[in-house]
Order: sequence, then C-alpha cells, then structure tokens
Amino acid sequence: MQVTNPKSEIRNSKSTYAIIVAGGSGSRMRSVLPKQFIELCGEPVLMHTIRVFHESASSPQIILALHADYHQLWATLCSKHNFTIPHLLIAGGETRFHSVKNAIDQITGIDALIAIHDAVRPLVSADIINEAYRCAAAHGSAVTAVKSRDSIRQIKDGTSTNLNRDSIYLVQTPQTFQLALLKKAYEQPYTDNFTDDASVVEQSGVKITLIEGDHSNIKITFPEDIAIAEALINKKSHQL
Repeated sequence: MQVTNPKSEIRNSKSTYAIIVAGGSGSRMRSVLPKQFIELCGEPVLMHTIRVFHESASSPQIILALHADYHQLWATLCSKHNFTIPHLLIAGGETRFHSVKNAIDQITGIDALIAIHDAVRPLVSADIINEAYRCAAAHGSAVTAVKSRDSIRQIKDGTSTNLNRDSIYLVQTPQTFQLALLKKAYEQPYTDNFTDDASVVEQSGVKITLIEGDHSNIKITFPEDIAIAEALINKKSHQL
C-alpha cells in the first residue's frame, strides 16, 4: 500500500482527485467494526470503493480521510488482502465537513477537479464517475442524484402535505467540484446545515448542477444492505 505522510501535499495543477470519506461507525449495522471495513464479497467495502475510482477512465489521485484510530487497522487489512492501490491516507475530522476540509488542504493547484465520495457507496459506476468530472469541468459542480421512486409527504406543524415526487431528487455521491470553488466554500465556518458537500458549496453562492445517478449506487447503512450489494455485484459479474 502506498501511503504518504499525512502532512505532505499532492501537487498537480491539472488533475482529478477523489476524496473518499470514511468516517462512519458500525452502530446502525449492529457491528463492532465501522461499516467501511465489513466484508463484501470477500474484501472490505472500502476496497471496492477505492478500486472503482482507480479503475475508471478518470483515474483520479485518491485521498482517504479515515479516523486516526483506524489507520493501523486499515494498514493490516491492506496487507491481508494485498491491496496496493496508491492513496494518500489522512486523519478524518470531527464531522464530514472537517474531514473533507482536511483532505482539500492536501491539494494545491487551480484547475483540479475534486470528487467527494462516501466510502460506503462501493457500487458507484465508472460511467457516473467520469460524467461527474466532465460536468464539473464544464459547469463547476456535478452532484449525483436520482428521482424519488416513492410518493413523498412533508410534515410541518403537525400536518402532512403531499409533495410532487417528480421534483424531488435523492442525493448520492460522488459530488464533484472545481478545486477553487471547493476551497472557497470550505473557508466558511461549519454549521449543522451542512448536510453534504453540495450544501457547503451552495451556501458559498455557487449554483449546483445535478447529474443522473443510479438506484444501485446504494449506501451501506444497515445489515441487509450487504446482502443487496452482494446480489448486485454477483448479477453484474454474470453479465460480463
């Protein structure tokens, strides 16, 4: 495994980067292991996620933001699974906002494109990754989202109201931005309103562009999600 000093900077003025945010715990999985380390088809979820970015046509430089308490475990797992994809390992922060900010601080340059992705979305496709970089290069931002398949109701003041699901989108990752926009956005002080990277960038005055995601790009959150992910991976392998 290629892991550089967390204090070093990645220097490339025209390049693509992927920040993999791996700060989740195993609480909702009812697991002592954080969910990014749970095995999926024989190897940790996180390895699947890193590999799809590495093998995409965009081939970004990868920065893994992981809580410092788990750096040694990650090194052990990489050795066990002979996982050698190059990546920069840095300490995650108190929140997602702070983890992403720590990662951004490692990158210098003006024209770089940065994709930020949940460690526990291992089924993202290379097509989505490549389109995210293309769109961000053209428009400044590219946030992956899918239309809601379900009817939506909003509760306000104790009363539920139907919403038009055709105008409701469920946000996924990657969320991809031009570096200059991202750096400026993350100079803002943290607030609880920052639920994802798009909300941070939008607050700085940047218009958010959505790109089409995929309902199979699931976030591993509950135990049943592992079974669903394995079924999707097996289905894809049989189609190849």
